[in-house]
Amino acid sequence: MIKCAIIDDEPLSMDVLRQFVKDHPDLELVSEYKDALEAMSGLEKEPVELVLLDINMPKLSGINFYKALVNKPMVIFTTAYPEFALDGFELNAVDYLMKPIAFERFLQAIQKVKDRKSTIEEVADHIMLKVDKKLYRVLYNDILLFEAFGDYVKVHLKDQVLIITHTMKKLLTELPNSIFIRTHKSFIVNKTKVEFIEGNQLKIGDQLVAIGQVYREGVLNALN
Repeated sequence: MIKCAIIDDEPLSMDVLRQFVKDHPDLELVSEYKDALEAMSGLEKEPVELVLLDINMPKLSGINFYKALVNKPMVIFTTAYPEFALDGFELNAVDYLMKPIAFERFLQAIQKVKDRKSTIEEVADHIMLKVDKKLYRVLYNDILLFEAFGDYVKVHLKDQVLIITHTMKKLLTELPNSIFIRTHKSFIVNKTKVEFIEGNQLKIGDQLVAIGQVYREGVLNALN
């Protein structure tokens, strides 16, 4: 599932994109914003993998907004003005949709998102995690699970535990969902390390990890 946000100041365009996202089985709409300044702070608290971003907005254009983001999700620009297309592609946009947007064209753009995501996941085999003032390169294969720990997260590795200043929500946007899955509000596990499921728990390493009721169906589907 690809978590996404819509940023558009036109109510009609917002309605269309909202319905398109709802109708697509691989998309989950996490947030909506009517202007770029609102989105700037919102995406820090609620990171996503993809933004559907209008270019021509008041106060701050979509182009300048995206340039200013530190952690850039994938982006599909939307606009009624074709002259902005070059600027969008120079920012490595996945696609550029002209309004009014046809659903068939939207589907093509999302397929490009899925292809890019798959390529990134195939190439990457690690994640960079900050512990105190050091950045550790941690291989996915060495990670058993992530556990919420107050304002921190415990990273359970094969032979040690790291404590990082991260949030579970942000981790979910950075980890490949082909390998990791959330089983509970407090746990993200490496699917390849699960030994068995019993009731509302699964065994991974030497730990029994809880499976929350709202996550159970997704966990079972992912492991099957």
